[in-house]
Amino acid sequence: MTAAPMTSIEVRPLTGCIGAEVLGADLTHLDDRTWTDIRAAWLEHLVVFFPGQHLDPDAHIALGRRLGEIEVHPYIPKLDAAHPEIVVLDSDQGAKADTWHTDVTFSPTPPLASILQMMQCPPRGGDTLWTNQYLAYETLSAPIRDLVDGLSAVHTAAPFGHPEVTSTHPVVRTHPETGRRSLFVNRTFTSHIVELRCEESAMLLNHLYGWSEQPRFQCRYRWQPGTVGMWDNRCTQHHAVNDYDERRVITRVTVLGDEPVGHDPSWAPFADDRTSAATSYDRAARQPVSTDPRTNSIRPATA
Repeated sequence: MTAAPMTSIEVRPLTGCIGAEVLGADLTHLDDRTWTDIRAAWLEHLVVFFPGQHLDPDAHIALGRRLGEIEVHPYIPKLDAAHPEIVVLDSDQGAKADTWHTDVTFSPTPPLASILQMMQCPPRGGDTLWTNQYLAYETLSAPIRDLVDGLSAVHTAAPFGHPEVTSTHPVVRTHPETGRRSLFVNRTFTSHIVELRCEESAMLLNHLYGWSEQPRFQCRYRWQPGTVGMWDNRCTQHHAVNDYDERRVITRVTVLGDEPVGHDPSWAPFADDRTSAATSYDRAARQPVSTDPRTNSIRPATA
């Protein structure tokens, strides 16, 4: 009986809590064993980086399809008509992404993962930070964990100019592959916690944002052209550091996810007959949304 060949990749953790570089892999020619090892490293380290790849558009899309169906983002500019799966984030076009966020949480089925390739970057600056949302949840005190386990939050596409597009997700989600629980709220897209008053929601969310963004949960990556980064969108947040003036261009494919699952809400949605701004939320602009199962493009639900 012949033993299975060993792969030649090397996994170098970047910090004690998140991130690793993977060396020795050619992402355009992956055998199944190498991909299995890469995927295991990705699940363990949450974000992995592959220097010196220089993928063409077809190879970039093919890599994304190893994880699942590719999203066609509803709002961000695309590479070209032949490759609508690839979005382009160009700092000359105002694409900075310099607030902490998890991608597209306003969708009923937020992305599973994203795969980014750095095409052009400044000689210094323009790093990206990621933060481990497993640890952000696990290090909360027990009473706060008990509280957030039973809460849900509304996420909105208002930063893309579509405040009518919203979805509601558990504040703490369970990862469908690892079974670990993680915080699932972010500064960019989370509007409010459903079960709390406005001011209570704001106070708790601000605490959770600050807690989850601590340096002890982070890694920071310095890019080079041709480097590919792949992150698990289900248990991370990321932030592009806006400390540069030169042009920064990335291409990205994003993999469709599923509906976040957590504990059922422990309380009914907050309601108060006194309709002051301090105790109620404006729901007039909201409408149900549905998701195209192929593209994840958001559109108003039809009757």
